[in-house]
Amino acid sequence: MSGQYIYIKRRKYASGLVWQPMVAGFTTRAYAQKLSNGIDKRLNLYVRYNSMVGLGARAKGHRSGMPSIAIEIINALPGYASLLAAFQIADKFVLIAVRNGVILQDLLFDNEQAAREKYAELNEIPDWNATFAPAAWGIPRAVDRNLLELIPGRVHAVLHPISRFASGIMSLVFISVFALLFLYFFREPINQVFAPKPQISKINPELAAEYKRKIEEKNKELDDKFNIHQEQVHEPIVFPYDSLPDIYERADLCYRAIGFLMQPVTGWNQSVVECDKTHVNATFKRSFGTLDDFYVIVGEIMPGVFVQEITDDEIFVRAKLPERLVYESYDLRDVDTIVREMTSRFQSINIDANIVPLIDVVSNGVESVDIYFIGITVKTKLIPEQVMKIFEDFGGVYMTKVSWNTNEKTWNYEVVIYAKQN
Repeated sequence: MSGQYIYIKRRKYASGLVWQPMVAGFTTRAYAQKLSNGIDKRLNLYVRYNSMVGLGARAKGHRSGMPSIAIEIINALPGYASLLAAFQIADKFVLIAVRNGVILQDLLFDNEQAAREKYAELNEIPDWNATFAPAAWGIPRAVDRNLLELIPGRVHAVLHPISRFASGIMSLVFISVFALLFLYFFREPINQVFAPKPQISKINPELAAEYKRKIEEKNKELDDKFNIHQEQVHEPIVFPYDSLPDIYERADLCYRAIGFLMQPVTGWNQSVVECDKTHVNATFKRSFGTLDDFYVIVGEIMPGVFVQEITDDEIFVRAKLPERLVYESYDLRDVDTIVREMTSRFQSINIDANIVPLIDVVSNGVESVDIYFIGITVKTKLIPEQVMKIFEDFGGVYMTKVSWNTNEKTWNYEVVIYAKQN
């Protein structure tokens, strides 16, 4: 547990952090606290990187204000969504693995052999955008980079304490001082509020009932005279195109989420991983592994996911997607025009797509409205970001579902385009 940090240009950098994707509905500190309680309460520091949170521990030598070496390396090597990198600093070896923007490994080794074995294990995963390793390791196509030259010295993110004890004490002091000042300046009005009031004699119940009846009659008389009628208020109709995410943010989120569940689990295989509106789901089928192996490995590389055993040889895994900003968006063209233009666009790039006009009905319980949209299903080798470029000059675009088929090596998309309403 000790010594999970290195010196670079006389600055300490934290390594060996536990990384976990953020979950919607939490602040970073609150979610870090939740993870610490569930994983290891000795993890008492946190740092945020995009949609991930990394946990550190003072027991590992981490301290508040210490930058993360993994984040600094990623920022020093922009343009790589997936990279595997190992660097030697004196007698230590830093190793990080990033898959589709998700930090899979953040490790520091004192032993070169252990570092090389772990690197070789990760290098078996296909489709790394870039690989870096010391030249002495003789890794094919890996680039040797000097970490001392790579890290510029300006840090992007630092560790923060999870506990709010100190800030809580200061808040208590401020509240106490405010309360004392409030009591001092408003002592006269407060005294008047709590001063004894003359007692009011009890009202005769019969007189009270008669008074209430006369009031109701008078109100009814005024309503009839001035034709006053209370109208029933209904909730406005909520249209699906009122809250759509940015198409590229949605594509990137699903791409990274699928990559997160596509991490290799020894002895278990995935066939299809699917990203729907709120979750990313995968089914693992057993080849030679055991249930104990599965839970140990998944607990390390996919902490926080929901796991359900369908059978002894098949396991369902699900992770919740973080929430994103949404906007109102729809296309000003009519359905027939969009169908024709989308058909031509897919024909021009020689991709088969099923494009059909559709109608849905939305209602608030009193009135109903028809919603006109286009449904598109397509199978292709293109990744989500590339597919979304096909739709970039259309409004009302929403990728409702995307899945990756590991056997066919293909992406399957379901996209809708909300059209101008009649």
